[in-house]
Amino acid sequence: MKMKGAQILVEELIHQGVETIFGYPGGTVIDIYDALYEASDRITHVLTAHEQGAAHAADGYARASGKVGVVLATSGPGATNLVTGIANAYMDSVPMVAITGNVAVSNLGKDSFQEVDIVGVTMPIVKHNFTVRDINDLQKTIKEAFIFANEGRKGPVVIDIPKDIQVAECEYIEDMQVNPYIKKPKAGSVNDMNALLEMVKQAKKPFIYAGGGIIASGAEKEVLELSKRLDAPIGLSMMGLTAIPASYPLNLGMTGMHGKYEATKAQSECDLLIAVGVRFSDRATGDKREYTKKCMTVHIDIDRAELGKNISPDMSMWGDVKEILSQILEVVPQCEHPEWVKEVEGYRHVSKTLEFGGFNPRTIIEEVNKHMAPDTVVATDVGQHQMWTMQYYKFEAPHTLLSSGGLGTMGYGLGAAIGGCFASGKKRTLLVTGDGSFAMNLNEMATAVKQNLPITIVLLNNDVLGMVRQWQTIFYDSRYSQTVLERKTDFPLLAKAFGAEGYSAVNMEELQAALDAADKAEGTVLIECKIGKDERVLPMIPAGRSIKDVILK
Repeated sequence: MKMKGAQILVEELIHQGVETIFGYPGGTVIDIYDALYEASDRITHVLTAHEQGAAHAADGYARASGKVGVVLATSGPGATNLVTGIANAYMDSVPMVAITGNVAVSNLGKDSFQEVDIVGVTMPIVKHNFTVRDINDLQKTIKEAFIFANEGRKGPVVIDIPKDIQVAECEYIEDMQVNPYIKKPKAGSVNDMNALLEMVKQAKKPFIYAGGGIIASGAEKEVLELSKRLDAPIGLSMMGLTAIPASYPLNLGMTGMHGKYEATKAQSECDLLIAVGVRFSDRATGDKREYTKKCMTVHIDIDRAELGKNISPDMSMWGDVKEILSQILEVVPQCEHPEWVKEVEGYRHVSKTLEFGGFNPRTIIEEVNKHMAPDTVVATDVGQHQMWTMQYYKFEAPHTLLSSGGLGTMGYGLGAAIGGCFASGKKRTLLVTGDGSFAMNLNEMATAVKQNLPITIVLLNNDVLGMVRQWQTIFYDSRYSQTVLERKTDFPLLAKAFGAEGYSAVNMEELQAALDAADKAEGTVLIECKIGKDERVLPMIPAGRSIKDVILK
């Protein structure tokens, strides 16, 4: 059947299983929006307030649903406004297809109105990108983009479609098959399994470090079974935080700079470290000379480039972590390490001594947690509130945490919450944010309200840029350069101006009342929690240091 390029795009998106697309119209995508209008009974378009918000919404949708997120923007500033969101998805291995319009092929490279070489701009932050210069290549390109985004280590792909390609016609082939060359990893060999079994046999203190690769491959059951089989505690990267239920006894929580003390301490004392689906970020390892000083190390990952990049393992296994873990479980015996488990429980005791009451980040997040279902999608922005959420919120199900890890993007949270809310079927969604991050993209409140999304926004307001200020306090002799905001923003009133409900809380009673009201509300609710500007994220391991230098108080 002959179709225009814009119609082919929309038809192929539907064929790829896309139900929701986020975006913002403009001159070079009018034909695509016209095609979306024609197909509005089969695909939903969500109009955001800004293209960056649309990119973060597509990112959040992908993380919460496990599907490829899709975002659409016009050329020039529309396309460049996507860049931060694309980079964020790239750093966190989130499958996304970003579609941009551009000027006609004959005008490319001529500094035409709203022309930007978005393929050149995004080249370092995508798995692949395309400019479609021939209508006959369009359908094949879209199919390949979805394969690239979702195969192997997941990530974003850009498709740039010039305006004349959108109006040109060609045949749409319903059963078109494409096979882009993607190098497949080998399965674990017999020698690999024998070497691993020998390490397991020698180990007295095994430890599993699990990351986002577990969630990406759907290997949550396998890594949990491996922990039980080895009697091994589990520490999690931030991206892997929902891979294991918080209620599992051997789940020690997040490791690293602001991780749980017991998780980082156990990792530092183990004699066998099995790292699965992680990239050994500098924030996770600290001093690399100390990180694996006492242990044998096994690294399992889908991305061959990560093996040996940051940490040199004694053994590496390249492949899909679900497949490799399944192979390991076929051969690894049941182990018991009661003395090691007892030692780890002693590390937990250190964390318990840090507990305190009152109206503070920990008690606020724990109270919020009580009001949320176990499968609630939780988004965060970036900063102190993000780390407090990682430390104190009890995640029980995968795909329930939307947070910017590798890029650390302030302003990510509200867009991601919108995308996550759509992915959950518009169930009550939680955003934990701070006054600094929230101010960056609060315009997306207009989107949340227009779509009548049930999002509870818990805003921890300390009137400072808390994480940077914390570093200034500890490492810069309290020289607070440009981190004291002194803004006059009335956030509850601002929420009401957007059409949402707004509350303020300065104690637990007010917070509980606001949460009760949010539980009964149909749409978006903002709850501002006033906290002290000197609240810190602890424990903290200074950058490039080890657990020996941890700051606890």
